[in-house]
Amino acid sequence: MPDAKVIPFDDDRSRGGPTRAGKGRTAGGRRRGGAEDGQPDREAPDVRQTPLAAVPEAPEPGAPEPEPGPGPRGEPGGGRSLPGDDGSEGRGGNGGRGDWDRRIAGGLAFLRRRITGEYEVDEFGYDAELTDQVLVSLLRPLYEKYFRVEVLGVENIPAEGGALVVANHSGTLPLDALMLQVAVHDHHPAQRALRLLAADLVFMLPVVNELARKAGHTLACAEDAQRLLERGEVVGVMPEGFKGLGKPFSERYKLQRFGRGGFVSTALRAGAPIVPCSIVGAEEIYPMVGNSRTLARLLGLPYFPVTPTFPWLGPLGMLPLPTKWTIQFGEPVPMDDYPPEAAEDPVLMFNLTDQVRETIQHTLYKLLVRRRSVFF
Repeated sequence: MPDAKVIPFDDDRSRGGPTRAGKGRTAGGRRRGGAEDGQPDREAPDVRQTPLAAVPEAPEPGAPEPEPGPGPRGEPGGGRSLPGDDGSEGRGGNGGRGDWDRRIAGGLAFLRRRITGEYEVDEFGYDAELTDQVLVSLLRPLYEKYFRVEVLGVENIPAEGGALVVANHSGTLPLDALMLQVAVHDHHPAQRALRLLAADLVFMLPVVNELARKAGHTLACAEDAQRLLERGEVVGVMPEGFKGLGKPFSERYKLQRFGRGGFVSTALRAGAPIVPCSIVGAEEIYPMVGNSRTLARLLGLPYFPVTPTFPWLGPLGMLPLPTKWTIQFGEPVPMDDYPPEAAEDPVLMFNLTDQVRETIQHTLYKLLVRRRSVFF
């Protein structure tokens, strides 16, 4: 009887799919022994409509079972699968590369949209895509690694609809406003965007002006704030202004005046709740021990800070100290229970302003008592 032809597993015909064999013929087309030749069929199992790669080699009668071994991937006889056969370990090895591929593809798509102008800004100049993918990403290492900000009570900001976040202001430079924006963006369950109200000086500086607009900041005026609240945005305001930002280190964590309650009037007209917010840690980043009023007037600044490192160390003195921050959002104060004419009641506005201010001050004291150290 002629020997059956043996086809290697890497033969091109085995890769093309199942190879059909007719009755009494091998996959190679040569006739094999069978009952019709008067001989018993003992050569090989019938492989009709079965891929050769899936047919195990039949052992000789009485031969011992083969030991499991690391056979080639996909070859019968390999008792132990190699990494990646089940997709678990194989995918893990390429997961990092796939992640980087996605990031590079996303970055190239982002650049294409910026070059072709296929992006949107609102009427205030807010660029949501640029803020999410670039500005917040640049601030996040400072937020997470340098100041190690702890956020409490962020769920007190409503998941939808307008809300006015009122916070204390300090630190010589307005880094607390930027960290507050990252806290709401990264920690709120709905990932809401905080639209900060900024002073006139911010929009007078050449580069800062454009970045502030792109990041969603707008001029601190009642008209813009009310329009944002009526559109359902979360608006942030720091009523102390430059009085709080440039106060001396000896008066740290002592709130300054909250103005005449204009933010309360805006919230009443829009029917948006007020969320008090207390920030601990910003007071110590630039300990302001002096103020050069002459230089401030010459430069057109509200103050010119003198700290233990600035201006003595030059640009190096502008590096903030790595203090440990805590940001806590308090219970919202509802404004929709008041009638529309309540915004014209000066007594009511004074009482609500004082209530919000005292809430923030009391929370600051509690956070300071709980704090172990300025830096830890």
